[in-house]
Amino acid sequence: MTNVLEYALETYFGKLGIILLFSISFIIAILIPIFAAFPTYNDVGAIFVRTSSVFVNLDALNSAIIIASTLFSLLFLSFAIVAINVIVKHSRTHVRVSKEVINGIERYTGRVFAVLLLYTFIVALANLLSHSSASSGVITAIVGLAFIPLFFYAPSSIVIDDKGLRHAMTASVRYFVKRFDYFLLWLLIAIVVITFFDFLFITLSGTAASRYAMLVFDSLFILPFLVVLQSQMYMKRFALLKR
Repeated sequence: MTNVLEYALETYFGKLGIILLFSISFIIAILIPIFAAFPTYNDVGAIFVRTSSVFVNLDALNSAIIIASTLFSLLFLSFAIVAINVIVKHSRTHVRVSKEVINGIERYTGRVFAVLLLYTFIVALANLLSHSSASSGVITAIVGLAFIPLFFYAPSSIVIDDKGLRHAMTASVRYFVKRFDYFLLWLLIAIVVITFFDFLFITLSGTAASRYAMLVFDSLFILPFLVVLQSQMYMKRFALLKR
């Protein structure tokens, strides 16, 4: 298990320049809900939607803004995830990125976008159907967690294995169950790193601006590393892969 973390750190710091370039898409994706007048709040380096407020005074215009901004946000997220997965794939296989792969980024982005959109739709539908319930937040969280195996490795499978949507989700479930310890490691690292830096930013500044500084830092450094780690975990399924 330490191997995969070593590979992730090696790739991350070895390709930090180009990873930072593509990570700008993460910043754009996270900031879109803020400028789209979403009922949001900023915490632990992320933007959260106040779902209970979304249904208040919801009209056709607000619905259109929410849908459009969600789609654009997911699109930028998809592009960044695909680009980082391409970097990981070719850093591990030691093969130069070909013109065919670069041209295929658009196709990969479309597939990953479909994956993220489907997951967002499922979670949003669960929230909508349970809106009148006092346990709406709990129900939505349970549904979101229940579907994680289907989607966790799907973007990596799309880029690394060149799989379609259905096969990528199937591969994600199989590998998620087979190496559940990898997911626990990923989750532990995410919680520890985000909590540490969030505490650091609050301690050093203690102002509302520190939360937005953390948001930018998270988008540029933490989130890309977690994507690299996730991709490296998926690459470990190839037992014969050499350094």
